Amino acid sequence: MLVVFVGCVIFLFLIDQVFHVIRMLERIAVNANVNLIYVETILKIVGIAYIAEFGAQITKDAGQGAIASKIELAGKILILAMAIPILTVIIETIINLIPS
Repeated sequence: MLVVFVGCVIFLFLIDQVFHVIRMLERIAVNANVNLIYVETILKIVGIAYIAEFGAQITKDAGQGAIASKIELAGKILILAMAIPILTVIIETIINLIPS
């Protein structure tokens, strides 16, 4: 329980910095004329990665390595599922750049 509590407290202290980073990325995306849907998706993917890693580390600390590996697998599958629209756009862009 102490590990979970300390991890949450550290995260709460860092929320303000995370908020500033997100705002900065949004400003950069707007200035570069990038669709904000892609930026939001990437930020969600990063969030899933952090949450999955945090959950896996907590379960490893509790001595449940098998559950930790399942949490990591679930995080990877969720990331892959969320990345499909971005990968589709990248592939379509590459195909359009290739002369026919």
